[in-house]
Amino acid sequence: ISGVTSTSGLFFKLPGRVGDSPIIGAGLYVDNEVGSCGSTGRGEANLLNCASFLAVENMRHGKSPKEACLAVCQRIADKTEPRLLKAPGRPNFDLKFYAMNKQGDYAGVSLYKGGKFAVHDGKTGRLEDMANLLD
Repeated sequence: ISGVTSTSGLFFKLPGRVGDSPIIGAGLYVDNEVGSCGSTGRGEANLLNCASFLAVENMRHGKSPKEACLAVCQRIADKTEPRLLKAPGRPNFDLKFYAMNKQGDYAGVSLYKGGKFAVHDGKTGRLEDMANLLD
């Protein structure tokens, strides 16, 4: 099993700032016995919640990739600090997760509705709609 993610970086970032992509368990995590999860979006939320690690741990405990990532999204929504909330108490940012378990089940999940993710089955590529926690 492998995983991949990338960072767009943060325009005008503070010197020395490190995003979530290179931090194991934040923007990306792989466990060959369980599966993998990568993410894109507000990296600070991934860092504070060890989000990709948590998604893989959720799969270790029997959740599907979709269920695992939705649970991570719920945790992030519940733990977002007040200054980053918009009415009615929802995060003012989005995060997207893509995960796969050892059996080959996969999912793309977003905090908010409207995302798509790329899938390739070895023959053809396609875009699929992401599941979402919030509308």
